[in-house]
Amino acid sequence: MRNALLASVALAMAPLFVVAAAAPAAAQSKLGIGVVNIDAAIGNSAAAQTASQQMQVTYKAALDSLNSRTTALQTELKQKQDALQAAAKAAGAKPTPAQQQSLQTQYEALQKRGQEAQAELQQLEQPIALARSYVIEQISLKLEDALKSTMTKSKVDLLLKEDSTLAYQPGVDLTNAVITELNTLVPTVGIVPPQGWRPGQQQQAPAAAAPAAGAATPPAATPPAAQPARPQPSGR
Repeated sequence: MRNALLASVALAMAPLFVVAAAAPAAAQSKLGIGVVNIDAAIGNSAAAQTASQQMQVTYKAALDSLNSRTTALQTELKQKQDALQAAAKAAGAKPTPAQQQSLQTQYEALQKRGQEAQAELQQLEQPIALARSYVIEQISLKLEDALKSTMTKSKVDLLLKEDSTLAYQPGVDLTNAVITELNTLVPTVGIVPPQGWRPGQQQQAPAAAAPAAGAATPPAATPPAAQPARPQPSGR
């Protein structure tokens, strides 16, 4: 559950050469650079950790059903795979046309059943995945403020995503500092999405409210609703 509460957030920053060119007189000054792992910052925040524990209780029935069905399907697919391997071994290096046809039929049946199993598990996981997205989105709404506050307190001029860097010294890793800020800005979050909620709706709310400020002007076209995030299929 903890690993599932991770998200990726893009950081828009000016290139380093632009900063240097903008202040040639300060060329001798040292540019403060920090690195942050966004996924870890969100996933290890107090709100995410607490939500993960609460979900184990609130969604226990769904989780138990998902785990039970996953185990059953894995066992079924393993048996089919073992049967196919045994048939292939029995056919030897030069199977007859009939054996080749039989092996092909077994293989196709295994592939089809695997796809059906994935679809079934995705359906079972949907309410859990939606709750995870709801938790992540609530925390992400405060991420920009947390990053800005971290940069100010750490006297950093440039903040980079960890996965965008080749190498760095541990001293420039500000992930824990961002976690501290998130813990202050968003100490808790809800784990049950409102009826009809879909990922992205909370980010769209400020933009949707803007046309309402100018009542005298015709309202802008309503932005399209965000499509539901598809949960990752469980591994076999």
